[in-house]
Amino acid sequence: MVVEGYEPLKSHFGVRTETRLIDRMMRIAEIEEPVLTPLGIDTRGVNPGPMAAGLFAELGPRAYRDMWGVARVWPEGSYYYDLQDSPLGGEISISDILKHPWPDPDDPDFAAGLQDRVRWLRQNTECAVILNVSSAFVHISQYLRGFEDWFCDFVVDAKRLEVLFDTVLDVTLQITKNQLAAVGQDVDVVFCSDDLGTQDGLQMSREHYLKYIKPRHKKFFRAVRDFSPAKLVFHSCGSVASIIEDLIEIGVEALNPVQPSAAGMNPAELKRKYRGRLAFWGGTENQRILPRGSVQEVARMVEELIEAMGEDGGFVFSSCHNLQPDVPVENILAMFERARGYVSSYAR
Repeated sequence: MVVEGYEPLKSHFGVRTETRLIDRMMRIAEIEEPVLTPLGIDTRGVNPGPMAAGLFAELGPRAYRDMWGVARVWPEGSYYYDLQDSPLGGEISISDILKHPWPDPDDPDFAAGLQDRVRWLRQNTECAVILNVSSAFVHISQYLRGFEDWFCDFVVDAKRLEVLFDTVLDVTLQITKNQLAAVGQDVDVVFCSDDLGTQDGLQMSREHYLKYIKPRHKKFFRAVRDFSPAKLVFHSCGSVASIIEDLIEIGVEALNPVQPSAAGMNPAELKRKYRGRLAFWGGTENQRILPRGSVQEVARMVEELIEAMGEDGGFVFSSCHNLQPDVPVENILAMFERARGYVSSYAR
């Protein structure tokens, strides 16, 4: 949940603690036990530390530079930090990429606190424990290169883009291995992410995905599987219908967030096609019904989603993405309350 949406929900449950961020760019709040428990949520996230490593620096009251050297600013009236400067944008050489001051993947901060968090969850809850690891390379390389240059490189200078991909992947893969060495044997799910889709299809051509993206994701996922027996969930927003078979082939066991308004991502159709081969996590309609629908419409959406995807298992009910500030508290409550009630009746 974005902070401005989370605070009213906390108030509903009488929670008055200071909210902690787990993602500064998107200003995503860490959801606390006094909120998770009454909502009946049976998963718990394990998130790496503040990532105050590498080139990280505060650039002012509403600006910062992340560990990769990417500068971000939080505009007045916005809920999120915008990309302000891409350190590897413009006319650069492969040498510029190699000389960039990359984060040290063996910095102990990347795994700090993970063991304590997992231990606490095992001792105090019966919930599934979900380790969130770094994006592999797509997101990060887009921010470093800048979106326009990133897309152009596929056809103008693919070798330069490949070097950027591989250099980022070397860092994220080692960070992930260190995190999995710390807690990989003790978590139930490893949650990986790299947005590949748009509302209408892939960000890149299928040919470019197969040549440049898929082999590197395969390497990343294989390392996750080698270091942990946990289930592997892959997050990509938008329409990834054209590559679901590829994702299954390279080790993905569950797909999140199942954005139903995106092309080819109808939950019922996905369930029919991939039943028994791929689990699905999410599936609610967050673009229209959750923010603007009535409580009755939210409840009906929940029932239809569970009917479509719940049979024979292979489905984790949740919001299909981060809940935004325009989602009313009553709709959040209705979503989880109806899910709990409907699943209970469904089980009988």
